[in-house]
Amino acid sequence: MQKDSPQKMQSEVVLMEEGSVSQTDLFASPSAIAEPLETADDTSLPTPLHNALLTDQTSLADCIPWYRHELTLRGKSNYTITCFLSDLKMFSDFVGPDEPVGRLSKERLTDWLMKLKFGSRGQVPAPKTMARRVTFLKNFFSWLAREEIIREDPAASLTLERPLPPLPELLNEDEVQALLNAATDDPRAHCLIVLILHAGLKKEEVMGLQLQHVDLSDPEHPLVTVHFEASTGKQHRERRLALPHLFTSIFNAYVALYSPREEVFECTDRNLNYILARVVKAANIQKRVTLQLLRDTFAVQELRSGATLDTLREKLGLSDEAWLESKEKYRRLAFPKV
Repeated sequence: MQKDSPQKMQSEVVLMEEGSVSQTDLFASPSAIAEPLETADDTSLPTPLHNALLTDQTSLADCIPWYRHELTLRGKSNYTITCFLSDLKMFSDFVGPDEPVGRLSKERLTDWLMKLKFGSRGQVPAPKTMARRVTFLKNFFSWLAREEIIREDPAASLTLERPLPPLPELLNEDEVQALLNAATDDPRAHCLIVLILHAGLKKEEVMGLQLQHVDLSDPEHPLVTVHFEASTGKQHRERRLALPHLFTSIFNAYVALYSPREEVFECTDRNLNYILARVVKAANIQKRVTLQLLRDTFAVQELRSGATLDTLREKLGLSDEAWLESKEKYRRLAFPKV
């Protein structure tokens, strides 16, 4: 069977709007880049291309459909794929869509980033947007180098100093207890809050949780499995997390009242926010409480209880890039004077 040509695989790239703020130093001392987009480790997956399909003389425009295929194969989210393809289209417009990938140097990449840094008409991208575009360049050219389409990776030494985001205001022990007490009136809310406070699940993971992923075979030691379908490329990140014994009765009460059929929470992610907001109001907590804040609270409690950073990363299921920024955030929250 013949493979589709790059032209046949071509599809429209969606451009995204961005905020405009002042940009700090773009090229500082070498430092790791914290990608604001969730990624998966690429090393365990089969390569989708053969060298005969793309060469160092292939144009940026002809790389677009293959790069989309690569990102999909690696299990990138739709958001990441849209952002990276948008960045590739912008970069292609800057250097010329017919420019062969083998002619692109670090200096050419730097020229593009500097143009973005200073912006046009006084507008410059937000720091997170700049960081993402450096991450795109590193992802795109490392893929070309890994496939031996180009000899050297011109983006390998690109660096970007990202300002650390402000630290969230975590719930204290009294507020956590007040939240749990208020949630006892609704088994669904109680189940949701315990899952995140004691397992650190992301909202997306909560939404993907199915009944078969909850193991109550040992009622004193309930477990939950965060599972990814093989098609996402994240099957190697499947993980089993322990929950407190009280979760067994909470979950059984929830199932008895709401009768979920396949998914644990058969609602939208917006509904999860509403469920949490009602409990926060009932608990009379004045702080802004989100599902992510509960996950942050879990992470900090783990560190303060003696968990190592490596153990915490495994429990949170974070990629190398996402962990770089999260590690510093949780360290500062758990041990502010260190």
